[in-house]
Amino acid sequence: MNCEVCQLKELEVEHFQIHEVLSCILHTIVFHRALGLVRPKDVDLELFEITYVQCGDAEIEKKIREKIEEFISWVEKHPNKKSQICLSFYEVKSKQQSWFTNKTERLYWERWYVNLNVTQHPRAHSGKSHHSKVVVDPGESESEERSVRRAALEVSIREVMFQIIKFANEKKDHVPSISEGIIYFPYEITFPSSSDSAFGMDVIKRMLQTGHPTMLS
Repeated sequence: MNCEVCQLKELEVEHFQIHEVLSCILHTIVFHRALGLVRPKDVDLELFEITYVQCGDAEIEKKIREKIEEFISWVEKHPNKKSQICLSFYEVKSKQQSWFTNKTERLYWERWYVNLNVTQHPRAHSGKSHHSKVVVDPGESESEERSVRRAALEVSIREVMFQIIKFANEKKDHVPSISEGIIYFPYEITFPSSSDSAFGMDVIKRMLQTGHPTMLS
């Protein structure tokens, strides 16, 4: 099966922004791969002037929220690291059966990689210069710097949302046929659970052995 891959633009975020940013991106991906009748729900971000759409499904909201919380816990143990979250769509197929077994396998047909650079910006240090009598308010300076970073991140989030919409609209040939009544394709969300290198090697090894990585579900 052909598995399409979309590498989304890297976003530089601060710790307190992770939850909103990931909620926006992951829900946008799932919404644009929804198949049937959904109940769209507009969500306004609190940190940014951005509105995105959820499917209006409580189970999807719960799953994405829990995965984001798991990821935030991982980030807290691995500060100042670039991180990657993978949202994978798959379909379930029955393997060749024998008289003693009835196994199924997951065939992955699309992967979305969300790339984050979680940073910790130091507080601005200002005061009276040895060569100047000008006194700068450190709080004001810090506020201005944060506003600039927030505005830049907001622009980048919009770019990622457009990237998602463009990819979803242009890449359709690989999307599998569906059974009647199915609204959502099965999907899973993964991220490094121990170290970046170990995660990468484990994914490669399992893809070579079984055709798909072990997923955190």
